Amino acid sequence: MQRGARVVSGSRRVAPSMRCNAASRFADVDMQPADPILGVSEAFRASTSSDKLNLGVGAYRTDELKPMVLNVVRKAEKKIFDAAGDKEYLPIEGLAAFRKATVDLLLGAGHPAIKENRVACLHSLSGTGSLRVAAAFIARFMKGKTVYISNPTWGNHRNIFGDESVDWKYYRYFDAETVGLDFKGLMADIEAAPDGSVILLHGCAHNPTGIDPTPAQWKEIAELCIKKSHVPFFDVAYQGFASGSLDIDAAAPRMFVDMGLETFVAQSYSKNLGLYGERVGAINLVCNSADAATRVLSQMKRIARAMYSNPPTYGAKIAATIVNDPELFAEWKSEMEGMAGRIDDIRKKLRAALEKRQASKDWSFVTSQIGMFSFTGLSAAQVANMTNKWQVYMTSDGRISLAGLNRASVDRLADAIVDSFKSA
Repeated sequence: MQRGARVVSGSRRVAPSMRCNAASRFADVDMQPADPILGVSEAFRASTSSDKLNLGVGAYRTDELKPMVLNVVRKAEKKIFDAAGDKEYLPIEGLAAFRKATVDLLLGAGHPAIKENRVACLHSLSGTGSLRVAAAFIARFMKGKTVYISNPTWGNHRNIFGDESVDWKYYRYFDAETVGLDFKGLMADIEAAPDGSVILLHGCAHNPTGIDPTPAQWKEIAELCIKKSHVPFFDVAYQGFASGSLDIDAAAPRMFVDMGLETFVAQSYSKNLGLYGERVGAINLVCNSADAATRVLSQMKRIARAMYSNPPTYGAKIAATIVNDPELFAEWKSEMEGMAGRIDDIRKKLRAALEKRQASKDWSFVTSQIGMFSFTGLSAAQVANMTNKWQVYMTSDGRISLAGLNRASVDRLADAIVDSFKSA
């Protein structure tokens, strides 16, 4: 019995003889501002306006602005339920059927790197967890190397590498004058980067701009990486979701691998399968030898063990069930085409509405960009006008998620954009 404690009968609490009444030692912890992306949804939920629009978070919505669960996912879930599987831990490297499926989707089934066992693949926690494992790997085994990220980029890239104490710098990407790609600046900055740097690239549907290099430009970037001994690192968050084709959206990383570059690739199934909350993804490093891949995977497993031990099962089972069943796989591709097609249709309608309201301005960037986002070129002050006057909630960098827009809201959004460009 603890000294000084008073014994009581039954389940009543024991009264301590002493109590610490000191102020919290954590009272001086700095308050972290709301996440710049997820904070948009918090502000949206707080609004009482009936006309409010949430164009901040990149999550697909139906034309009724409702979350969508793919039919093929429901069918896969039924197969999984009927199989009455267990709830055992997965190995640290993850679900074998999922790891095979995800590498096949990335490189194409039968790719030489797969046949030669040159791909280190770790099933991880969607894109963010996959990137974080790679950042930890870079910190340990590529000491002193800087990761170059596009300006702008997905906001969490900076956190992921920074929190692993990996130095990062920007390379030029967005040309505000043309609302397009600053390819000359991009190439100059990658050329100027110290040999052996890590170059973070978006595999398709660049976030936040929606602006991708052309195939010819991708080839020039790959050739420059070879010349400079850089290590490319693709963040592939939208394979199949951008163009509607799994192969087209994987063309860039496949090109780099085929040109002999050892290449990191982080994959996510949040968008293309709609498995946002299941956290399904993988981190891959395509190596130039099977021995190197084995060594790399052993170290990625060591990192994952200390970070989250092993990945969740359910979402990976859904993905593997779909990819490994020819009928479900075909249905999935059809549903992806439908999602990509709806967003493309919204792009066309929004451009037409903008041109109707302000014909003197070039709005072609709306349809030349790809994927769920459009980078409008709106300034922070103009975004504030969008939110405060029009109740359109979006990130302060001017990015809007077209996946959160429906046909009924296009005209109102066009009014808000034109007004904001003119007023601020």
